[in-house]
This record gives sequence, C-alpha cells and structure tokens, in this order.
Amino acid sequence: QGQLVESGGGLVQAGGSLRLSCAASGRTFSSPVMGWFRQAPGKEREFVGAIYRSGIATDYRDSVKGRFTISRDNDKNTVYLQMNSLKPEDTAVYYCAAGRRASMDWQEYDYWGQGTQVTVSA
Repeated sequence: QGQLVESGGGLVQAGGSLRLSCAASGRTFSSPVMGWFRQAPGKEREFVGAIYRSGIATDYRDSVKGRFTISRDNDKNTVYLQMNSLKPEDTAVYYCAAGRRASMDWQEYDYWGQGTQVTVSA
C-alpha cells in the first residue's frame, strides 16, 4: 500500500518560516489528492490545503491564505508545505494525507503520515 512520512517540523519564532515535507511511497503518491491537515492540543484535526496530482493546489483555509503554499515534486514523490509568517496559533501537529478527492473532511482521506510537530513561539 505504501506510506507517508512527514519531516521538517520544529520550533520557530513568530514570523519565521518552515518547510514541511511528505515523502510518499508505494501507491500513496498516485492518489488523486494529497492534503495537509493539522491538529492542535484539545482541538479537532483541521484542513490546511491540498494539491492534485496535476500540481494544482486547492483553496487553503482562511487563516493560512497568503502565508502557506503547497507544492509537489513528482520525481521525488514528495509533497511540501511552505509556511511563512508563522504565528503562535499555527502550533500543531501537521499531517499529510492521501485521498481520492479533495475534501476538507479528514475522514475522506485513506492514508496518513505520523505527523510532525510545529511549535511557534511568541
């Protein structure tokens, strides 16, 4: 089936940047859609954005528009989440997921990575 492995998380000051990577193996990268979600302590998992196999990104959640960008490198079977102008409220575990269609509902996705922690200090 394959797997997804996120990396690139860490601790950053507000206003800083991070780039998360999601390396896909097996059949996961051929999924029609690759999505990014995040989950903060005590909160529900929320959609950040997604990208189609074609490389076209979907809309992003309002709170990250203009700051986050999703891209993919099909030669490397990797999806990226570039995060700029980070805010403390961006602190969460970030997950990538593979699914059959673009959806804001995490239950629509079939495969998940283990997550990577992003912490933004004030």
